[in-house]
Amino acid sequence: MFAEDKILIGCNESTEVSLLPKLANRHGLIAGATGTGKTITLKILAESFSDMGVPVFLADMKGDISGLAKIGSETEKIKTNVEKYDLASKGFKYQAYPVEFWDLYGEKGLPVRITLSEMGPTLLSKILNLSEAQQGVLNIVFKVADEESLLIIDMKDLKSMINHVVENKAQYESQYGAIAEKSANTILRSLITLEDQGGNDFFGEPALSLDDFMKVDDNGKGIINVLDAQKLSLSPEIYSSFLLWMLSNLYQNLPEVGDMDKPKFVFFFDEAHLLFDDMSPEFGKKIEQIVRLIRSKGVGLYFISQSPADIPDEILAQLGNRVQHALHAYTPKDQKAVKVAAETFRPNPEFDTASVISELGIGQALVSVLEEGGVPGVVQKVDIVPPQSYIGAIDDSMRTELINLSELKPKYWDAVDGLSAYEMLLEKIDSNPNVESEVPQVDKEIIEEAKVEVQKTEPVSQEPAQPQQNVAADVIGGILGTVLGGQQPASGKKTKKSAQQKAVEKAASQAMNTAAREVTKGIMRGIFGQMK
Repeated sequence: MFAEDKILIGCNESTEVSLLPKLANRHGLIAGATGTGKTITLKILAESFSDMGVPVFLADMKGDISGLAKIGSETEKIKTNVEKYDLASKGFKYQAYPVEFWDLYGEKGLPVRITLSEMGPTLLSKILNLSEAQQGVLNIVFKVADEESLLIIDMKDLKSMINHVVENKAQYESQYGAIAEKSANTILRSLITLEDQGGNDFFGEPALSLDDFMKVDDNGKGIINVLDAQKLSLSPEIYSSFLLWMLSNLYQNLPEVGDMDKPKFVFFFDEAHLLFDDMSPEFGKKIEQIVRLIRSKGVGLYFISQSPADIPDEILAQLGNRVQHALHAYTPKDQKAVKVAAETFRPNPEFDTASVISELGIGQALVSVLEEGGVPGVVQKVDIVPPQSYIGAIDDSMRTELINLSELKPKYWDAVDGLSAYEMLLEKIDSNPNVESEVPQVDKEIIEEAKVEVQKTEPVSQEPAQPQQNVAADVIGGILGTVLGGQQPASGKKTKKSAQQKAVEKAASQAMNTAAREVTKGIMRGIFGQMK
């Protein structure tokens, strides 16, 4: 809880352990076996940051974190701890917190969509488990798309681009190297699996803007963004890649702010071992770089896992604030994990850290936070303070009501199918009947609709028609002129495009979405190959 301008984490008979807000961006770790109280610790930290006016992102792996949105209720254990440590005098009160619910599948929160152009080839290769040779082909596909202004928004765009590059490999191989059809076919097969895992829902527009995660409510409380990950946890590659995409975009795009009185944003990584399982050394070095430098952007990172041993040593060394719940030492491997956990703390002469880790009860923890000057404090055994919000999950009706009340629902709820690589390549193929196409077959109505949209973007002129290869440039130029010309977005609900809509008008109404961002900023690739 946030009390006396500090985050009170836990208490014992003789001391209180509090985290200083100005040191909260030095990152942290919450560890412990299943059922020992990690979720409660996560909740009280999220509540405290919200009370400080700091927005938070976290993943809800079991559904019980959703209780942040509901006023807490008294239990015998909470009542005992409140009275024992006189928490009421420090401001403890049962309350609800401002929560925005998100879901990559759009079932238990606002839909989270990003475009494949934004994701980039590196993280997509991780999701698809591609070999080095296959990743090389995917890199070429994205490079061609970037240079030819062919936006890869969704799955059909990527399939079309792969087929386009393979069909025209004689044109591209002199510049990019060999393009193996076998690798391309393997990627296409992998995309089918990704579609089965929800790729068609996840990749598309309107694309998520991370600015919408970094908000406060009318009372100055930081919004707690809760990503429902119950279903997502069954697809660990998508889960970990999405979190890495978020992390790398925060790192790439936020300005340097130096030391601040409190963080600008706090990011919790639940089930952190999923980020590091089978991770290549190259990925590990990039994550280490981000963790080391992102604190200067005002972002605090907190990893949640069963054991500190789940976190690579290079990253573990940068986590200054530690909360260790109980670990059970039943096997030699468990005993080693306990020893590793104990060695991460500054010793307390009053007890043996390794022994205490195995003896902690539910809701108890060993805690060490950074003191003034950034020095780790001596580890303390404490009772974690209770949360002020509801312990447990909210019901579906309350979740639905909160989603419907969200100011962001009109922006994200309905999917939009904008002008992108698929439509542009269809038009190019139609203009040259001698070119055989392997572009996936779709309904004739959709093809004709795409053609109408592209044709509507061509300028009305008495001059001879422009060469067909400039169609994409015409479209991009029209969008750029509209966006930079200051035209106001069209009103009304955006859904699947109709033949009557003009592509330029549609792009203007989505000026903050990917197409306009790529046009106005240009396409650059960041640390994980994602679009900057």
